[in-house]
Amino acid sequence: MKKIFIVGIVASGKTTLAQRLSEVLAIPWYELDSIVHHLTETERYKRNAEEQLEVIMDINRNGMWIFEGTDRSSYRCLFDMADTIIFLDTPLRKRKIRIVTRFVKQNLGIEKCAYKPDLTMLKMMFKWTRDFEKNRSDLEARLQTHKEKLIRLYDNNDLAFVQSYQHTTG
Repeated sequence: MKKIFIVGIVASGKTTLAQRLSEVLAIPWYELDSIVHHLTETERYKRNAEEQLEVIMDINRNGMWIFEGTDRSSYRCLFDMADTIIFLDTPLRKRKIRIVTRFVKQNLGIEKCAYKPDLTMLKMMFKWTRDFEKNRSDLEARLQTHKEKLIRLYDNNDLAFVQSYQHTTG
């Protein structure tokens, strides 16, 4: 596991899992939302697909990585580039609770975010969740073509696969 792509929908626990894996495996992690929506000192703007790919390829040239994000067409190359794909398939009920909890924490200033945590964004997160569930079969088909390197997790706290990896490579 030197190039890991963590894929999942909103509030599935991708960032938390990526942070944990980064610490345990000593591999740098990158949030794909930050690659798509680039933040400068003066603005936040959306990179086009070619710019996103350029950033990804630069990171790839530097060696090991963990990328985490949703399934976007602009960076589907990661399915091929990764030696390990982790689909974080957190139950829908848990994701919905996390969306609301995150919204409250962000509005109370307890949790930081790079976007405006308003009702429009809250509605969008639920829309993306509905769209994901409606189109789940598309991602499942993509994952099937990479089943030899796929790990499916239902909980971002389940790191047992890391221990078995470290045992076989240590």
